[in-house]
Formats: sequence, C-alpha cells, structure tokens
Amino acid sequence: MSDPTFATQVSRWYERNARDLPWRKPGIGGWAILVSEVMLQQTPVVRVVPAWEAWLARWPEPRALAEDTPAEAIRMWGRLGYPRRAVRLRECAVAIVERHGGVVPDRLDQLLALPGVGTYTARAVAAFAYGQRHPVVDTNVRRVVCRAIAGEPDAGPTTRPADLVATEELLPVEPAAAALASAAFMELGAVVCTARAPRCAICPVESSCAWRASGQAAPTGPTRRPQRYAGTDRQVRGLLLAVLRESTGPVPHQRLDQVWHDDVQRARALAGLVTDGLVEPVGEESFRLAGDGPAVPLP
Repeated sequence: MSDPTFATQVSRWYERNARDLPWRKPGIGGWAILVSEVMLQQTPVVRVVPAWEAWLARWPEPRALAEDTPAEAIRMWGRLGYPRRAVRLRECAVAIVERHGGVVPDRLDQLLALPGVGTYTARAVAAFAYGQRHPVVDTNVRRVVCRAIAGEPDAGPTTRPADLVATEELLPVEPAAAALASAAFMELGAVVCTARAPRCAICPVESSCAWRASGQAAPTGPTRRPQRYAGTDRQVRGLLLAVLRESTGPVPHQRLDQVWHDDVQRARALAGLVTDGLVEPVGEESFRLAGDGPAVPLP
C-alpha cells in the first residue's frame, strides 16, 4: 500500500494553488461538469473557458440542448476542434432527458451508458459533480502516479486498467476527500509535474517522489508524435464546416468547391463529415449542417 499521506499532501497543495476555473465553483451541477469534461478533451483550458460559459448561457440544462437542433450545437461549438463532440453532447442531452428526467445521473453505470461518455468522463462527473470516490485518470494523473509512486519517468500514451487500480489505491476512503484528491492529482500533473519540464522544486511530494529518488531524467522526446494539421483532411473538414456554420440554409456544392483546391481530398473530407453525422445532403447539389431546421420539443 502506498504512503497514506500522499493524497493529503497533494490535496492541501491544491486547496492553496488550484487555478480559478469556472467549473470548479461551489454548486456547479452535473450538466456543467459534463460539458466541461467533454470540451476539455484534447482542447486547452484557455480556449474552453469562454466556449463553456457561452454554451451554458444558451443551454443551462440538458433539456434546453436536447430540444435544439444538432446544427445549432455544431455552430455553437465553433472552432474548439473535433466537432463530433458537439453532436455527441447533444445526443447525451437527449438521453439524459429521456432516461433520467433531464437530470445528469449520479450512478457510474448510468453515466457510462450515456452516448459518448467513456471511462474517464463518467468517473470525472461522478467525482467532481457528486463527490464520489472513483479513480479519475487522465494523462496528467497517470504521469503523477507513475512518477511519484512507481518511479518511472513516463506513463505511456494510453490508460490501462492497472492505472485505475494504482490511482484508486491512493484515494482516501471518505468520498468527498477522494473527489478532492482526484482533482488535486490532475492539477498537479497539469501545472507542476508536466511531461517535459516538471517543476519539481515546488512539488508538494518532491521529497517522497520515487522518480526523483531514482535520479532518472525526464523523457526528451514527445510521448506521441505531434499531429500535422496543415494540408490534412482535418483542415479541409474545418474549412467546409466553417462555410456551413455561417450559413442559415443549404449551401450549393459550387460554394463548397471554393474552399479547397484538391477535388479528391475535398470530396473525401465532405463525405467524412456526412458519415460522422455533422453534415447532410439536401437534394443532389447542396449540403447543410445536420438537422438544420426547426427544433422539435421533446415530450
């Protein structure tokens, strides 16, 4: 069993040093936490904050989003990236209304059954919205646990079942304290125990860190190969979506042809958007955002 004071030390540090983020305010409910967690996937905090605030101002509860169209969710998502998340979040809102009366469930099995909600997101909502004891494991948490407890410099690119077990062993028994520790582990990895330039001198567990004691250096290369953007299908998809987001009706094929010079790549990107449920054809010569029409109230 690991040092039982580890979570206490990190939690005390967190209470003094945590970033002032809006979804950490007292009384933030399950919907607001769920939206934040979906938005934060592969997107920097600085970009998420204004998008999160605007999203909740428009759709403060699941029913409000569920009764709006997928097209409006895609428009509101703007340039956060990976816009399929917007559609899945709306599908999630519909499921919450239909299955749970419009209230984000607090049971882990029910959270996991929601569209687009995986292992990390379900546990994050259960812990941060409902104060439950679950291992909430993202890249930052895996790095902290791997270094401080296992003495290894890097945790690797994916979360394994063993990572959940190792993190859960560090959590206090009392649920509220465990939820606090989960947030603290994540924050420590995000701002102190970073991948390439860890700030060990200000780390609250530097003296007991197994990695520091081992004398191993931090990895010098990237854990993952950086994804190229310029010239990729992803860039072309973004250009096509930008045109469709700014339109209030179907866009002629000829207008979309102007956004990219390569006919084959443009056609492939457009077909991918249709397959992903982000865009739909209108007749044979026009396209629009998915579900771009009058909203239909749910029963």
